[in-house]
Amino acid sequence: MNNVLILLDNPDDWKPYCETKSILTVSDYLKNKPVEKDRKLVINLSNDYSYNSEGYYCSLLAQTRGQRVIPDVDIINKLETGTGIRMDRSLQALCYQWIQKNEIKSDIWYLNIYFGKCREKGLERVARFIFENYPCPLLKVALNTHPKNQIESVQFLPLNRLDDEEQDFFANTLDNFNKKIWRAPKSTKVPRYSLAVLIDPKEKFPPSNKGALHKLSEVAKKMNIHVEMITEDDAMRLLEFDALFIRTTTSLNHYTFHLSQLAAQNGMVVIDDPLSIIRCTNKVYLKELFEKEKISAPKSTLIFQSNENSFEQISEQVGAPFILKIPDGSYSIGMKKVSNEEELKTSLEVLFEKSAILLAQAFTPTEFDWRVGLLNGVPLYACKYYMAKGHWQIYCHYDSGRSRCGLVDTIPIYQVPRVVLDTAIKAANLIGKGLYGVDLKMVDDKAYVIEINDNPSIDHELEDAIIGDEMYYRLLNHFEQALDMKHY
Repeated sequence: MNNVLILLDNPDDWKPYCETKSILTVSDYLKNKPVEKDRKLVINLSNDYSYNSEGYYCSLLAQTRGQRVIPDVDIINKLETGTGIRMDRSLQALCYQWIQKNEIKSDIWYLNIYFGKCREKGLERVARFIFENYPCPLLKVALNTHPKNQIESVQFLPLNRLDDEEQDFFANTLDNFNKKIWRAPKSTKVPRYSLAVLIDPKEKFPPSNKGALHKLSEVAKKMNIHVEMITEDDAMRLLEFDALFIRTTTSLNHYTFHLSQLAAQNGMVVIDDPLSIIRCTNKVYLKELFEKEKISAPKSTLIFQSNENSFEQISEQVGAPFILKIPDGSYSIGMKKVSNEEELKTSLEVLFEKSAILLAQAFTPTEFDWRVGLLNGVPLYACKYYMAKGHWQIYCHYDSGRSRCGLVDTIPIYQVPRVVLDTAIKAANLIGKGLYGVDLKMVDDKAYVIEINDNPSIDHELEDAIIGDEMYYRLLNHFEQALDMKHY
């Protein structure tokens, strides 16, 4: 059964395109309650979304009926009220370079965006950014020719205003946006839900290896859940899924965070959710949180680029040697061990290039770190991550680009020291109810939280070594139960 519905003011608006049974007029959609039990993705291509129009009410009713709709009412209201957006510096620079290269002379020029794509080569990132903020099938963006802040306005682009070339491009982007519209299903059995798993095939240290991703897909089939691996290039297709599972390293001001936001804003169930990414990826935030909530953690202090910093001053607060960290580092990257004034000076020069604030933390040498993985506040797995041989970190990175890491020992939950479990659960509950990895050190029968990861490792034959396929059943059950609650 086709799981996509395209709404039009007039069936004649579809004459330039391939015939499909997915078409319905906005009037018919408003008059007739859906009889199908499956939840559809509604693509509202009305030419009029103004308040109290039929197009407006189609998006409103689609949300009420438990369907996902593009654009939704929030986006319609944002565009109707003229709520603006601003590109970051890199996108502004990219846009200005394009303006100069193409010798745009008009004070105002226009960029049409079709499901997050544009015809102008070189402005693809700009188009995607605007679509992520205003997920809408067709947009007309007015831009100026200034070096900065080029976006003047974003408006809806009616389908019936497209010329022949624009119609061809629209048809291609629609097919790419939701490939399942035009293709026969592989089986007659309709999956209960669809889950997008965001990966980066080129990532050096992905949070899940190929074996884990294969296991996830294998278990999902048994549970009648459609799982599809997507990459950054598939971002425009995100809204065709019910849920998003991010399995590439997350970061703020990064496509992983933008896609997490887009998914959450459109009512999808998402791991990692935007708030968890914000909280976990910043060690400055975690430091303040641990102090406020009285979570045991190594002594630490903030180091500011605007201050005069000395080894003696810092070591008086946290001891010597100590560890310098950038706030959003991961996989042992962006960390320096400092034992004297000269090492401090060298480390500050390198790390202040990445962040104006650093974290100095007491060096707490242990043979291994504990990692407790939790889902919805319940321990999922526990591992001992040993330090790389002859090194003070789990990962040892060389200037050549080569890296090596220590051994991993997966431990049954019942064998984990109670203080480690209790501290991990308390810390994770301060972040949310998603999937987290709490890193701890055990010193003199006391557990100290090093950090909380929103994107913890789940590798086949490592983190799943104890419970096997049950790992993936629990993960998928979490998505399934959350989706059931949303559609109850």
